[in-house]
Amino acid sequence: MSQNEPAAVPPADDADVIGERRRLVSLAYRMTGTLADAEDVVQETYIRWYRLTVQERDEIRNPAAWLTRAASRIALDVLRSAKARREKQLGQWLPEPIPSTLFLGTGTASDAAVHAVGDPLDRVTLDDAVSTALLMVLESMTPPERVAFVLHDVFGTPFDEIAELVGRSPEAARQLAASARRHVREQRTTVVAPKTHDEVVRAFLAASRGGDMRLLMQTLAPEVELRADGGGVVSVAPNVITGSDRVARFLMGVMQKQPELVFDERRTADGLGYALTRDGRLFGIVSFHVEGKQITDVWLVLDPHKLSEWVTPDQITK
Repeated sequence: MSQNEPAAVPPADDADVIGERRRLVSLAYRMTGTLADAEDVVQETYIRWYRLTVQERDEIRNPAAWLTRAASRIALDVLRSAKARREKQLGQWLPEPIPSTLFLGTGTASDAAVHAVGDPLDRVTLDDAVSTALLMVLESMTPPERVAFVLHDVFGTPFDEIAELVGRSPEAARQLAASARRHVREQRTTVVAPKTHDEVVRAFLAASRGGDMRLLMQTLAPEVELRADGGGVVSVAPNVITGSDRVARFLMGVMQKQPELVFDERRTADGLGYALTRDGRLFGIVSFHVEGKQITDVWLVLDPHKLSEWVTPDQITK
């Protein structure tokens, strides 16, 4: 190429297609629960796009919709195999925790989807679509229910397109989304104001650090549950720990055995949480669900494969 010849640039539609990546990762994460699976889904989606001939791509009137459908099909396949894969993991499995702003604004729920949920409280479901609390509910759904819920209620995809993806009629796809919504209603609990959440979580940490069992138990609901995910790599409690007394004793034991642990505040998709560091290295992320003025769920993720979004540059070099 001569010096006067302009450099080749990708066509505008290629730039638009590449620009869909963040939204596609957001969609795939909501469907699969981990960023690694989401990234794999999106990579395969783009591979399929670029395997099309130029003529085939030119004939696609809405590339964003094509990419959404392709990613959803791939995610559905991942979901169908994920259950068996996760059952083989030692101990608990938790969705990957993410920073609160990672996918902010990627949901594109239509007016029809908003009206479909009816109850104003259900609007929280659309806004809260990446919290651990909701992802745990999604884990209890069948893969077609989960795909229908995410596509329709979060991304505003029409039911006729969802029907094609899941191999059902449009009415059956509508019923899948309705069934998923019932799961959410039945398992959703009261959402507290962020200020209240933060106050309770900070009181929890202060009591834990101070070794005050009585104050610590006051921050925990009687039937609080603690789940820890070490990914089969880090040794953690293999079973769910239930009850304020047992959870408090477990936490006190951790603090006594590892006094060098540092708790740094982080904004997770569930609200205020903590990054656990030891000797300057990220060790885990702990997040919480609060009802009233007590913690009902403690989620402790120590699996190093689920901490990539939280590692700072200085921790990489240590």
